[in-house]
Amino acid sequence: MDRLTEKSRYMSYLLRHKPEDGNITLDVQGYTDVLSLLKALDITPKELDEIVDTDSKGRYSYNEDHTRIRANQGHSVDYVHIDFKEYEGNDILYHGTSSKYRKSILRNGLIPKSRLYVHLSKDVDTATDVGNRHVGDGDYLIIYTINVPLMRKDGYKFYESDNGVILVEKVSPKYLNYYELH
Repeated sequence: MDRLTEKSRYMSYLLRHKPEDGNITLDVQGYTDVLSLLKALDITPKELDEIVDTDSKGRYSYNEDHTRIRANQGHSVDYVHIDFKEYEGNDILYHGTSSKYRKSILRNGLIPKSRLYVHLSKDVDTATDVGNRHVGDGDYLIIYTINVPLMRKDGYKFYESDNGVILVEKVSPKYLNYYELH
């Protein structure tokens, strides 16, 4: 793994889960001071720009004057409450994961675990890419489909992060269907 990839992973960890490990602080919108982050990561502003610009998932964003930066979603820090725009789409959404979680999901639904929201995808390809990260030896990919219209009818709200990830507090089993990809 190259140096910037390692720094990017550490940056994700600091901005989403443990800012105190890098002696940085996050505000309620998840932003931290760029200079503090540069110091914590021991990188240059140019290297930080490269991490942000080349991140294939668009995980990070700067404020308007590039003095503050945040992870767009995926936080487990409970005081971070980003003002996401409400997702208005009324289509099916997707969630990909490993077969080892099937029984738990069918019993409990999709829950955020240590994160603040469940992450959903707008298309099967993205759900497949995300889900494959969780598939280990002897497991296989399962794609869950989420019945958005029924959830909306029952009062659930969906949000969209700056990089297009759809977020919801939880998904009860009654809103799920799935198919297995062996």
